[in-house]
Amino acid sequence: MSEGERVAAVARLLGERELDALLVSGPANVRYLSNYTGSNGLALIASTESARPHLFLTDFRYATQAEQQVPGCLEREISTGDLLESVCLQLRGWEGGDAQDGGQRRAARRLGFDDAHLTVAQHRRLGDLLEGASWELEPCGGLVESLREIKDPEELRRIGAAAQLADEALRAVLERGLAGRSEREVAIALELQMRRLGAEGPSFPAIVAAGAHGALPHAEPRDAQIPVGVLVTIDWGATLDGYCSDCTRTFAVGHADGLAREVYELVLAAQRTGLDALRAGRSGREVDADARAVIERAGYGEQFGHGLGHGVGIEVHEAPRLSRTAPEEQLVRAGTVVTVEPGVYLPGRVGVRIEDLVSVTAEGCRVLNGLSKELTVLD
Repeated sequence: MSEGERVAAVARLLGERELDALLVSGPANVRYLSNYTGSNGLALIASTESARPHLFLTDFRYATQAEQQVPGCLEREISTGDLLESVCLQLRGWEGGDAQDGGQRRAARRLGFDDAHLTVAQHRRLGDLLEGASWELEPCGGLVESLREIKDPEELRRIGAAAQLADEALRAVLERGLAGRSEREVAIALELQMRRLGAEGPSFPAIVAAGAHGALPHAEPRDAQIPVGVLVTIDWGATLDGYCSDCTRTFAVGHADGLAREVYELVLAAQRTGLDALRAGRSGREVDADARAVIERAGYGEQFGHGLGHGVGIEVHEAPRLSRTAPEEQLVRAGTVVTVEPGVYLPGRVGVRIEDLVSVTAEGCRVLNGLSKELTVLD
């Protein structure tokens, strides 16, 4: 789907919600609608009922970049001052002419804003700048995200390519083994290798956690050397062509004791159950519950404290969620890309997480990454 089609879809949603315009401020949403990758930009999308053009606003530093990246469906404006002030000047220009209902001018127009991204200070300033104007501010976070949730074929290709690049990078890093290297050294080597292969960068700071440190789900890599006889959890991802990947594998260094192998096989069984349970039309709660039941029956339910998975796309964490706390009415839709990542974490002893990145179909799901999930023993 082109940026023009995405903008048109947003404009239709605005009409359905009886909104006159939407101020898009979140960087991921701005990129989705405009292809703009700079750090300072806003989009103002007009509803289908309005005769007004859709706008993209940035400052002088990004004038050339905006000209190269932003498509013709958005009129580009280079602001010499504050972007919010420029937006409000545009909105004040809407106050005559086309705001008619049956010959009677409406009392107020409705401006949607993304309450998940607009700060309290920015919201206050927006209200001050529009004071006395015929505009009402309406929170509508999630509107653009609802479109981003379903990936088109090109988006699926980019995410798959990011996953394959990340796989290739880890294979190269593991050729040197893990024993005797520090967690931090491995994490840095992995990021450098992803960049060498063409990634824009990591999609998040890599987790490399050995032994008992692996019992921290979001452990930060340490300078401590990785010993023989432990499990090592590596959670990493690449950003490529604007889209993210996310994967986790747990490896054995030298050998793994009975408890470590027991926990590993349990998590692997739960992960496979989650993949089997995942398909369009099921709720995120249901899929999470199926995988979680495997771990609970083994007596480790309290040691699996996070959700089963999350959406991935332009951002590494986006909708939908596979979780106990996901809305009951939220069904997973075909075309979404999610992680399936159960884990068991025994403080002071061991941690295991196994994660695949998958695209959801009507019949099930397709795994996008390719590293084996059987327990691999490394030097």
